[in-house]
Amino acid sequence: MTLPAIEAGALAALAAQDADNTRIAAIAKALGHPARVRIVKLLLAKRSCIGCDIVEDVGLAQSTVSEHLRILKAAGIISGEIERPRICYSLVPGSLDPLADFLDALVAPDEPAHDADTHAPASDPR
Repeated sequence: MTLPAIEAGALAALAAQDADNTRIAAIAKALGHPARVRIVKLLLAKRSCIGCDIVEDVGLAQSTVSEHLRILKAAGIISGEIERPRICYSLVPGSLDPLADFLDALVAPDEPAHDADTHAPASDPR
């Protein structure tokens, strides 16, 4: 393998990592508002929901809910299927997996657990 080929492979790996980081950040940003978290929880519980029902359950103005739905849809977290005269929203299966995997890695790293008080490994009897 030549040096340019190695550099190209490394650049491709960095580009893939950047794309993954961008995806995780977009999901986190979309979930960065309590109303959008409520909407996602509502859709998780009901599996699908008509827009006007979401407005009623969330308790915000229709225009505000529409904006939150637009942001969640743009992030790929939800989808909206037109069922004349309404739109039925649902979660996109697997859309939160990149964020879930990232958070799992943060809370369960491949390092030994540490005691919160001493910052020593949990098995250390200090």
